[in-house]
This record gives sequence, structure tokens and C-alpha cells, in this order.
Amino acid sequence: MAESISVLGCGWLGFPLAKTLLAQGYEVHGSTTQPEKLNELEEKGIKPYLIKLSPEVNADADPNFFRSDVLIINIPPRRRTDVEAFYPQQVEAIIQQSPPPRIVFVSSTSVYPDLNRAVTEADIPTSESEKQSLRASGRAILAAESLVKQYSSQTTILRFCGLMGPDRHPGRFLAGKTLNSSGQAPVNFIHLDDCVAILAQIIRDGIWGEVFNACADEHPTKSVFYQRATQKIGQKPPEFRADGELSFKQIDSQRLKGQLGYQFIYADPTKAL
Repeated sequence: MAESISVLGCGWLGFPLAKTLLAQGYEVHGSTTQPEKLNELEEKGIKPYLIKLSPEVNADADPNFFRSDVLIINIPPRRRTDVEAFYPQQVEAIIQQSPPPRIVFVSSTSVYPDLNRAVTEADIPTSESEKQSLRASGRAILAAESLVKQYSSQTTILRFCGLMGPDRHPGRFLAGKTLNSSGQAPVNFIHLDDCVAILAQIIRDGIWGEVFNACADEHPTKSVFYQRATQKIGQKPPEFRADGELSFKQIDSQRLKGQLGYQFIYADPTKAL
């Protein structure tokens, strides 16, 4: 069992994860890029570190952060024109710190193209032409996955779909918008509580060297889901074209459920609104 865990990126997901791991008896180290958040981490019992990636690790970073039993890399790519180069450079800079071999890399289902069917972990694009169908951020994440897998055979990659939960209400995403796409495409969402529970179980059970999709079981159509989501917050629902293009992927999490024996807290994302 791991005794100490470093959470690189204690933000929307990383902070509640760090608090959960602390409550489960681990020694938890947490990083932030904002000096004003260091006290907040420390007050919760999390050992705070100021870690910045520009893309190199800041010269004054405390190397002890990377000396835990497990490192959780939880830094999504930011919106920038050079994301395809910059994000893998950030991940490479982390690896150059010689972190522990046991790594959990928080990834995204944006590494999959729209295939108009259920998508499993085997469906990542392999050819350059297939990769070009992804957004630049998806290609950046795919390259970063490759780096961490090459670094250690004990890297587990967790590909989350759309994140929802406190301060991330899906109703705000498309409220009042008119879209050219079809409302019949399925949605892919996962609640913060499930994200935290899955990450904690992977560490507790020592599930290493794996790749998992993580997405709620139910996939209501965009039309149905966003109608309910906007209604919940008193906003106007989006309008979809009846003849709009139907381009989608439906994320399959059966591998995760089978190997971990995991049952989603919010199997139906509409019930998490």
C-alpha cells in the first residue's frame, strides 16, 4: 500500500481528491501554482508545494514533492495556440524530476475521434491522418500519455469524459445557444464524486499499468440532457438543428467497471444535475 501521495494540481478535482486521500490515512502532498493557496492546503493537513510548469519546473520547486510513493498528474492542457507542443513539454519536465514509478495520469476522452459508436480504450487513433481528426488538445494529451507510459510500466491512465459537479453545471455550457449539430447525439459526463472515488480506489487497490475510460453508464441525448440541465438553473435551453450533423462518440467504461468492480455513484448524469 502507498503511504505518501503527491497530487500535482490541487484544483477543482485535485483538492477534493487530496482531502479524500488524507481522510483515508495517506500522507498527502499537494501542489498549486498560486502562492495564496498554500495556506489553504496546509490548513487541511495537506503538505503544500508551489509547482509551476512553464513548461519547465520552477527552479525553486521543492524536489521532495516528487519523492512520494505515488504521483498523480492532474494538469489538463490549457487553451493556447501551441498546446500540442507545450503540454507534452510540461509532462516531460515532470518526468525529468525522476518521480516515483507509480503514476496516475489524469487524461481525457478527447483522445478519441468521433466514430458514431461506442468507444473503448482500444479506439485511440494510431496513424497521423487519424490523429488529425482530433483537436490540438486531444493530440497533446495523447502525446503526454505516451511519455508517461514510456517512463514507467506502473503508470495507470484514467480518461475522464465531461466533468460535472460543484461549480461545473452543464446547463451553463450551452444555455440559450443555437447549434448546427444534432440534438440526438449522446452525452458523456462523469460527476466529481465518481472521479474522486475511482482515483482513490485505483491507489488503494494498487491497479497499475492500466488504461481506463471513466464515464457514467447512461448517455441521454443532448436534446434531453441539456433541456433538463438548463431547466434546473432557470436558463433557456439550447436549440439543435433537426437536420444537423450527427457526429459523436459514446464512451464505454465497461473495462473500468469490470476490473475495479466499480458501480457509479451517478450512473445517470441527469440525476446529478
